[in-house]
Amino acid sequence: MIETLLAAAEGKTLEFKRDLASPKPLLKTLVAFANSAGGRLVIGVADDKRIIGVEDPLEEEERLCNLISDTIAPRLVPNVEMVTVEGKTLLIAEVFLSGSRPHFLRAEGSEHGVYVRLGSTNRQADRELIAELRRSVGGGSFDELPMAALSTADLDLKTAQDLFQGRRELNEHGLLTLKLLRKEQAALVPTTGAILLFGADRIAHFPDAWVQCGRFVGTDKAAIFDHTELHEVLPRMVEGIMLFLKKHAMRGADLSGIQRKDTWSIPLTILREVVINALVHADYSQRGAPIRVAIFDDRIEIENPGILLPGLTIEDMKEGVSKIRNPVIARVFRELGLIEQWGSGIRRIFKEAVEQQLPMPQIVELGMRLRFVVPLRIPLATPTINKPPEAQVEAQVEAQVDLDILDACSHQPLSSAEIASALGHKQLSGNLRKAIPRLRTAGLLEYTIPEKPTSRLQKYRPTHQGRSLLNNQKS
Repeated sequence: MIETLLAAAEGKTLEFKRDLASPKPLLKTLVAFANSAGGRLVIGVADDKRIIGVEDPLEEEERLCNLISDTIAPRLVPNVEMVTVEGKTLLIAEVFLSGSRPHFLRAEGSEHGVYVRLGSTNRQADRELIAELRRSVGGGSFDELPMAALSTADLDLKTAQDLFQGRRELNEHGLLTLKLLRKEQAALVPTTGAILLFGADRIAHFPDAWVQCGRFVGTDKAAIFDHTELHEVLPRMVEGIMLFLKKHAMRGADLSGIQRKDTWSIPLTILREVVINALVHADYSQRGAPIRVAIFDDRIEIENPGILLPGLTIEDMKEGVSKIRNPVIARVFRELGLIEQWGSGIRRIFKEAVEQQLPMPQIVELGMRLRFVVPLRIPLATPTINKPPEAQVEAQVEAQVDLDILDACSHQPLSSAEIASALGHKQLSGNLRKAIPRLRTAGLLEYTIPEKPTSRLQKYRPTHQGRSLLNNQKS
């Protein structure tokens, strides 16, 4: 047992320390273990994995237990044991996933002293992640929360009914069963999951709930050949992403116009599972970046916001262990036939890779995101940087829409609906849904109430940079 432990590499559930000379990093690790998936801290091992032991095991054990008691809250009681290896004594502190999470360092407080484990490192948790740690203890989820300021009028029920046609009637009972609606103070209000799935103005409430796709030249992000942004309702995102992948993955065209199975140079069945996993398990409470799909010559990377849920490791995922971050979204995907069996997707990905004799996919926790890397057995042809005529036309259309929005908002701040009306649209079109977050990301458009992104009174106005761009275009 101890030999196996010492032969393992540091990771999500294992860390080695030389001694207790610098206790703070060690205490961060214990906090991170308790908040993430548990783990073992082995004291008495040098950086080069040499067994050096501890000088006075009994005294050091007491010191470690006192440090934990005095500096970590809520109270954390790990199993601490002494093990003799090569005539030297090691201290092993084992921490389990805690039901009292989030734990934190008292000196840094409950807002800044919470840490989680990412790979072999500890990461300070932000406000959204701390909230998720609390929810996970009670069995709740972000997408089940009510959005009390909204009503059924804020849902695109026509699209939802079209998707569920022949599967389920989306009457009031059906919406409650799917937890798209819930009762809140005698009123029926949409859940967060309902708005994420079928919100009529989803991006206004969740500015990062979209997908960014890119085809890069070569094996890094130095030059981009093609890109698109997808803002459809979440179930339709699957086909939108797959179309982009297929667009850049053909070995040759079929003159009959019918796609042959052997024309694709990427593993489409594997990628479809990865895409669905990213959409269903993304942490939509996080702010800062959308789901990203990146195609390189030698691999495809799909990453979503959110680290692994507490108690889950990458090894668990490969074995088929599943924890659902967004049960409302997952239930809808299941009923629409996008998910076959709970927990089977990741195992199926690795099984398919073996059967197709493909390089093994990789799952990496990177920052506050989870990245799935699918290596390609046969590299894609490197695209030329010259854009095709249709891409040039699309770029011109985007540029004009962006300028029209900036111009409309330059006279007075406008809501998204008012922007649509000012540009002669009866409702918010697909181009406008894409353009508004694009302008915000570029620093050209800003909220009038930045501290309340989801306020119903939210409007948009050009930034100083946006006004400068608009003036330069007019001059």
